[in-house]
Amino acid sequence: MKLTNNELHLNYHAFVDHVRKLAVADPARREDDATLYEFGKYIASVLPKYVQQYSVWKDELVIYTAPSGLSQVLEFLRDHTNAQFKQLSDTTGADYPTRPNRFEVIHNLISYQFNARIRVKTYADEAQPVPSAAPLFSAAIWGEREVYDMYGIFFTGHPDLRRILTDYGFEGHPLRKDFPIHGYTEVRYDEEKKRVVSEPIELAQAFRNWDYSSAWEQTGEGRDNAPKGFERLNKPTNSSSKAS
Repeated sequence: MKLTNNELHLNYHAFVDHVRKLAVADPARREDDATLYEFGKYIASVLPKYVQQYSVWKDELVIYTAPSGLSQVLEFLRDHTNAQFKQLSDTTGADYPTRPNRFEVIHNLISYQFNARIRVKTYADEAQPVPSAAPLFSAAIWGEREVYDMYGIFFTGHPDLRRILTDYGFEGHPLRKDFPIHGYTEVRYDEEKKRVVSEPIELAQAFRNWDYSSAWEQTGEGRDNAPKGFERLNKPTNSSSKAS
């Protein structure tokens, strides 16, 4: 039996409503911390080997995974019926020098189907590479180039990993906490030579105190089904207790 365009349109919306009813939690209800928490619990139950931690942070669900599970988590969030996070809006990094794995890599995803956002975090150090998200999201190409330029984090599988913001021959990575505030070289115009010259700077580096706050503490390597010390964060309270 051939359906008309109007019948197809009605059937599609009925299917979407049915899928949303099947979902453990609707991620579009961003104002409801308990709903976001339940959606994070659902993701962790489907991917227990890869999801190390999840939390609701500032009305947004955050998933924490090891580098070895990053591609699997991103692919699940992109393709699963109850997720549909098809758009990578941003890729960025952060530096926490006191941690064994000092760098965080953060991917921010958007689901237009559910009008929702999610944040996926993983970690790395100076020598440990992170799988590139470019094979799954082409928008990651420039974002990961910026993270590499600013932090020196390597991405395996990236099609064109090179600097994007700093000049040719730039030394160091400017957003690392241990990068000198004044840099390593000074670029100026030399009146005698009538050209731009680059000279090393000889200034003492002032003491810097790194003060930052984060909802995350690293938990395990993400290689086991139940990493040692696994604990869910920010478990929401019942609405009745909030009202009281």
